[in-house]
Amino acid sequence: MSQVHSDNQVKDIAHFIHPYSNLDSHTTTGPLVIVRGEGCHVFDEQGRRYLEGMSGLWCTSLGFSEQRLVDAAHAQLQVLPYYHSFNHRSHVPGIELASKLAQLAPGHLNHVLFANSGSEANDSAVKLVWYYNNLLGRPQKKKIIARRQGYHGVTVASGSLTGLAPVHTNFDLPIAGIIHTDSPSYYHAGLPGESLEAFSERIIANLEEQILSEGPETIAAFIAEPVIGSGGVILPPPNYFPRLQALLRKYDILFIVDEVITGFGRTGQLFGSNTYDLQPDLMSVAKGLSSAYQPISALLVSDQIEEVLRQASRKLGGFTHGTTYAAHPVCAAVALETLKIYQERNIVGHVQSIAPYFQQRLQQLSDHPLVSEARGVGLLGALELAADKAQRQPFPAQWRLGEWIQQHALSQGVIVRAIGNAIALCPPLIIDQPLVDELFDSLSRSLDAAVEHVRQLSAQSA
Repeated sequence: MSQVHSDNQVKDIAHFIHPYSNLDSHTTTGPLVIVRGEGCHVFDEQGRRYLEGMSGLWCTSLGFSEQRLVDAAHAQLQVLPYYHSFNHRSHVPGIELASKLAQLAPGHLNHVLFANSGSEANDSAVKLVWYYNNLLGRPQKKKIIARRQGYHGVTVASGSLTGLAPVHTNFDLPIAGIIHTDSPSYYHAGLPGESLEAFSERIIANLEEQILSEGPETIAAFIAEPVIGSGGVILPPPNYFPRLQALLRKYDILFIVDEVITGFGRTGQLFGSNTYDLQPDLMSVAKGLSSAYQPISALLVSDQIEEVLRQASRKLGGFTHGTTYAAHPVCAAVALETLKIYQERNIVGHVQSIAPYFQQRLQQLSDHPLVSEARGVGLLGALELAADKAQRQPFPAQWRLGEWIQQHALSQGVIVRAIGNAIALCPPLIIDQPLVDELFDSLSRSLDAAVEHVRQLSAQSA
């Protein structure tokens, strides 16, 4: 029997190319059309309500009905709906936002280059690293090391940094000069009997071997998320980042920290860099910067790098990089209001108060027969699924068990995200204890239903 689609779905199927979607099956299933949001919930065109357990795409930190952000956009639209920042032009929202970000950022990140998405911010980081080393007379020092399972975007450069095969396959990525090293995932890459400490020592030793093999004089930068997000919510081992940063300093390698997901309270500190004591030379932010109410991103730049850029303009003239909508005044005004709300309502403090309960409910599911590991920090978490928990044996890929659980949870009124064999959770930062219970109670029912689904699949495979 063919599925009946709404008018919206029919038009969507005919014309809308959807990212990270199966374009063939989409013509049959159609989209879930979301028409409004309220707090931590969204509603589809049939009026069904869903708890958004992923904050959209890791981003709607203040929920879906924050009137102050709506008002900030409206007020700015009435005064100055657009202006650019090329050729020495500026505007007040952009100036104020740059100043505020410099005030909040860790270390000496006192300069801000704006764009529209996390992908663009990381793409800009690649260009700045190349430009910086050319200006210093080091034309060979251009390679950038990223990590397998890491996610940094989908543009040509940022997609190359991403360490996930589907982002590369048939797109002719990665480009030359991008190197991938070990994921810090002890669950996926730890050896039998290997301790966390030994695991960290081994992958850092592997990294140093890569640097020496390539030639330290050719390695410009290393990029990392404090917590890998779209690669499966991978937390770093406790001793990983201290050893990594010492190694980067040893070989004069810049550290790019991708805070697109972890920035603005997600980990229980304002930035993941605060949580893990990171000292970035460049730091990308987006998503929570405006609670996703407007598209905006920023690349924060150290004093050291900015000084080299500024000196170059004495000889070269203009800094020939930028985008039309960078620091768009409406986007910047909404981002400024978002940062004010974070501070006035002590959102970081709220995350610190609710995160222990969120993590407790998450860890309780590690006892479920289908779950081999529960991992998380702050209001970020994932459940790893395994057919054999002791051996960490995943379910057959063709079963798409994670997707099945994701779809069942949707039928229970909860939105989660399947990432391979993991189920990711990233609720709005305003979530409270009853909604944490709603999230995990529904997910628990879906996991229980999946047990019978696995039995049926096993019987069919026998």
